[in-house]
Amino acid sequence: MSVSLQKGQRVSLVKDNNPVKNVIVGLGWDMNKLGKKNYDLDAFAIALTNQDKMSSKSDLVYFGNLKHPSKAIIHTGDNLTGRGEGDDEQIMVNLDGIPEYVHKIIFGVSIYKANKRNQDFGQMNNSFIRLIDANSKQELFKYNLQEDFSGKVTVLAGEIYQRNGEWKFNALGIGQNEELRELTNLYS
Repeated sequence: MSVSLQKGQRVSLVKDNNPVKNVIVGLGWDMNKLGKKNYDLDAFAIALTNQDKMSSKSDLVYFGNLKHPSKAIIHTGDNLTGRGEGDDEQIMVNLDGIPEYVHKIIFGVSIYKANKRNQDFGQMNNSFIRLIDANSKQELFKYNLQEDFSGKVTVLAGEIYQRNGEWKFNALGIGQNEELRELTNLYS
């Protein structure tokens, strides 16, 4: 049974006293009636140390780097149109395979060449992030991003982080002015 989350809500990835080991992070969005054509939104994951820094550029998993070196974070591929129902892009995470130096994984969506194309998340509707137990295929949590992200070109939707040896999820819902390349510079 899926749980609907609110911004800032934190939940454990332990289900029925068993830690969930493999999750699918699904991200989705729709363009609203005011949106311009030729949008290309890209889901990403950033693996961070306990200092909220990437240890290398390969800690960014996105359309240009589909697999983390550990093979514990895998992007399933770039959806160039965003058309269709359900998840527009997915990232698979094997929590047991996450390297020890990674304490947090941030998941988000960025508009490709947003500033050049004069596009922003104010032209999007029905954005969400959801976590699915990869083994049972059961949706665990879903966070519908209902905030007004007008003027923002990237949204940090949620994060999986480790506390006291247990993996947890935090619904973020934070709009950013930086495109993906600029954003990753903040974590370098």
